[in-house]
Amino acid sequence: MDQVVEQIGGRLLKARKAQQLSLDALALETGFTKSYLSKIENAKQVPPIGSLVRIAGVLGIEMSDLFETNERAVDAERGVCVVRANKRQAVVRGGTTFGYDYESLGGQFSGKLMDPFIFTFPSSISEDVQFEHAGQEFVFVLSGRLEFKVKDQTFELDPGDSIYFDAALPHRGRAIGGESKALVVNCLEATESE
Repeated sequence: MDQVVEQIGGRLLKARKAQQLSLDALALETGFTKSYLSKIENAKQVPPIGSLVRIAGVLGIEMSDLFETNERAVDAERGVCVVRANKRQAVVRGGTTFGYDYESLGGQFSGKLMDPFIFTFPSSISEDVQFEHAGQEFVFVLSGRLEFKVKDQTFELDPGDSIYFDAALPHRGRAIGGESKALVVNCLEATESE
């Protein structure tokens, strides 16, 4: 655990210095005290995920950048990125605070046009929670049953079923009768057909 805390602190410090941002400026942008941020950077404070999300957002870095191993970062620079099943990293995204769990499958590949995850859906979620973002999304159900809503339509999906949709439409999913896992791929950038 200490090694992870040191890694996170070091990467936050490196990102802040790369942007030539002082601790005072970062404190002002995040709403945290300079002392608290210094303790995180020096691995003397274990921050909650919510704090990391806010700091990473201000620094313009992905949460996955804080947790990736050096081996995967080096592979990504070579134009290939292998993510071993036993080395998958949990990542924090917009749905994490609502009970969705994400495991990254794309690692640190540089210039990604897709963002693939193994996604675990909660069985209960507030009716008000919906997601909208740029790009397109593909969901392939691996296990369990899934109720998936896109705009005004509701679909019940079983293992082996998939759904592909415009991610700018309001959407959300929930597990039916227990845990449901799916392969989810977000297209990060629209590409022109040749």
